[in-house]
Amino acid sequence: MKLRLPKALAVGAVAAALLATTGCGGILGGSGDKTADSGPIKLAAVIPMSGSSAPTGVYMKNGMQMAVDEINAKGGVLGRQLSLDLEDGACDPTQAAAAANKAVSNGAVISVGGYCSGATLPTLPIFAKANIPMIIPAANSQDLVNQKLPNVFMINGTGTQQAAAAVKFMVKDGVKSVALVDDNTSYSKDIATETKKDLQADGTLKVALATSVTAGESDYSSAVHDIMGANPDMLYWTGYYQEGGLIINQLKSAGFKGKIMVADGSVDPSLVKIAGAANAEGVFATMTQTPDTIKGAETWISDYTKKFGAAPGPYSTQSYDAVRVAAEAVTQAKGTDGAAVIKALEGINGFKIFSGPLKFTAEHTLSSGGFQILVIQGGKFVLKDALS
Repeated sequence: MKLRLPKALAVGAVAAALLATTGCGGILGGSGDKTADSGPIKLAAVIPMSGSSAPTGVYMKNGMQMAVDEINAKGGVLGRQLSLDLEDGACDPTQAAAAANKAVSNGAVISVGGYCSGATLPTLPIFAKANIPMIIPAANSQDLVNQKLPNVFMINGTGTQQAAAAVKFMVKDGVKSVALVDDNTSYSKDIATETKKDLQADGTLKVALATSVTAGESDYSSAVHDIMGANPDMLYWTGYYQEGGLIINQLKSAGFKGKIMVADGSVDPSLVKIAGAANAEGVFATMTQTPDTIKGAETWISDYTKKFGAAPGPYSTQSYDAVRVAAEAVTQAKGTDGAAVIKALEGINGFKIFSGPLKFTAEHTLSSGGFQILVIQGGKFVLKDALS
């Protein structure tokens, strides 16, 4: 079972981790920080390799390894090879924190992991205390931004940006009433809250229902009953695919005729398997770029498939880019000193990644979220509307 941290507990866990890890040195201020200038440059990758999010973890791991291998084949960074320290966070806050501590002990100098926001939050102060910059490829809750830690950078669009894209499509699609359902985790609640705020600000769409479910259950009949009673034009599920697939399956079995849209945590082939192909057909999704929706990515997809024996999936390109951005920052910093790498990341302007030329905002988020609308057709997520 995938364990995820509710929003209130997630913020509390970060505060607790801060107290546990800062000590006398403080965040990013430890006087004992030393940076080796020889040997492999070790990148920490705390991602889910077990639990229900493991399929996404495999995509992320492969994307990272592909970038590492390509960079090393060209001579590495500053004459040093890159090394990937893969640690299983399992989308569990306790396990992710332990994994982050292990990566620090192993000598990692940059973190390029982070999928579930609730599990990523407790790792922030651990990496901050160790003066390790974080380039987060997937996790995108606003709670990550709200910690205001100088070492944290996100190359996936935020929940606020995702909510704006969702509402833009709802208005464009003629939706009049919306049911918002989250799983009460940091990531999911964040998107639902921001979407509700945007819907109320727009004023043309009614929030027919806003409710939460408990992640990890198998029977969502109570939520299905509430959704059916609210009779919305569209359901927007903002949680992960395990629960999303079950809710779609149970909603369709109950006779729901409205439209369904899911957030990026549900964009995975597993959603179709869990919901059932017929039930999933026509389901929309808010999502940043996937390999199949990126123009000119055919060669990259072919190379990935040849290397790993399977096609790339969600967050493989973002994870690939996280490693490349880390390498670029180390190059610009002329070393792996944390403060210097952070300064280099802040100064990046125009570095080409899959989502476009990279430039971070003052909050260390993408200047453009890059969210688009996908739809399930023939059992696969395909591009519906680029929202450009």
